[in-house]
Amino acid sequence: MHAQAGYEVLRNIEFPYPVARWVLEHHERLDGSGYPGGLKGENICREAQILAIADVVEAMSSHRPYRPSLGLDFALNDLIKNKGTLYDAAIADACVKLFNEGKFKFK
Repeated sequence: MHAQAGYEVLRNIEFPYPVARWVLEHHERLDGSGYPGGLKGENICREAQILAIADVVEAMSSHRPYRPSLGLDFALNDLIKNKGTLYDAAIADACVKLFNEGKFKFK
């Protein structure tokens, strides 16, 4: 529900870009298994696909009240395993490369 809730919060705020749409679509997956709209492939905006990967990596590698951190390696391996199916391959590869080359890290 948080993708829809985020959209509702942002949809009436004027941005120079369609930020509310990006938030709404950030749990959509290339194969259509995501939510809330069950969008597939090219029907998911590129920015939402980028946000999706950032969200997945942060969520998996962070502690949550309902589970301990799965770790950064787990998250990056999930991107590699599911690129081209759930996640855009080029975006997933870019994310993995940033972490592996030490060009980004979580504080």
